[in-house]
Amino acid sequence: MAEISLRNLAHSYLPNPVRPEDYAIREMEHVWKQGGAYALLGPSGCGKSTLLNIISGLLQPSMGEVLFDGKRVNEQPPEARNIAQVFQFPVIYDTMTVYDNLAFPLRNQKCDEAHVQARVMEVADILELQPMLHRKAKQLTADEKQKVSMGRGLVRDDVSAILFDEPLTVIDPQLKWKLRRKLKQIHEKFNITMVYVTHDQLEASTFADKIAVMYEGQVVQFGTPRELFEHPAHTFVGYFIGSPGMNLIDVELTPGGVKFGSTERSLSADQYRRLEARNGARLVLGIRPEFVVQASVDDEDAMPVEVRFVEDLGTYRIVDLDLGGRDIKMRIEEDEPIPQGTTWIRFPDAWVKFYADDFLVE
Repeated sequence: MAEISLRNLAHSYLPNPVRPEDYAIREMEHVWKQGGAYALLGPSGCGKSTLLNIISGLLQPSMGEVLFDGKRVNEQPPEARNIAQVFQFPVIYDTMTVYDNLAFPLRNQKCDEAHVQARVMEVADILELQPMLHRKAKQLTADEKQKVSMGRGLVRDDVSAILFDEPLTVIDPQLKWKLRRKLKQIHEKFNITMVYVTHDQLEASTFADKIAVMYEGQVVQFGTPRELFEHPAHTFVGYFIGSPGMNLIDVELTPGGVKFGSTERSLSADQYRRLEARNGARLVLGIRPEFVVQASVDDEDAMPVEVRFVEDLGTYRIVDLDLGGRDIKMRIEEDEPIPQGTTWIRFPDAWVKFYADDFLVE
């Protein structure tokens, strides 16, 4: 296992990049600590797979360094980095049996056959592959082939890290939760550094201890699932994490507070000073639908809204509201009264976030 550090790392597929948007990976510093379970989360095209391929050695970065336990590995080929990588689609030998597919990485290292058998059986037991060990891989379903592919990455006990590039894409939805749990158990048992790339926030949250959220080639926040939900450091994190995402409202600074449409909100002196220091930037107020509260006309900071639509999702409801011409959402539990027509809401101070040019003002 290894600690993986990225130092001043950037990459562009263009020969002469000039603008920030010319880079698939914008200059970054990041550390994956030894033995951690991490997720790299973001939408398609944000640079997740590019970053993973740089770590594994399949791609050379345009600038910066990749370090394993403090040692630069930029010039090392993938096989020298001792990385196991599991791709989106299964990479196995169809003409081999499941057993031989799992054994192949160990036999390639000239491991003793007794050790090979012990490791293959251990991994097969974890992934529930024992009943098919002697079947040809070409006879397997797509789900089963991907389990074998994952097993090939897990069977070696000397790897620096295992990198998963959206490994559950081809897996039946009914099995995804089970395999995510298996991967978590494997990590806890073997203490292997694991980096799991996905665009699915549920996959990231259930697998990883910490999540790196990528947006336009940058890691915009690195934290626990709870930190990303409760304290998003970037508007994209607020929007991307949660279902539905954070309400984001453009605001203007006014004497003593902020204004959006005809609605004004007072600020503490400390809040005002911090936002005033960023005056000239695009200012945004953010609050999650879960933290919007139903209120009465007499409540302090209560704001009138029009109810547009109520979506019943079983154990809770999402209410679409018109707040001075702005569309916002509120989540209410199934036992709460359903608002109709004109109603009142408020934003509790503890859950209101302010952003300047998309980054959290702290």
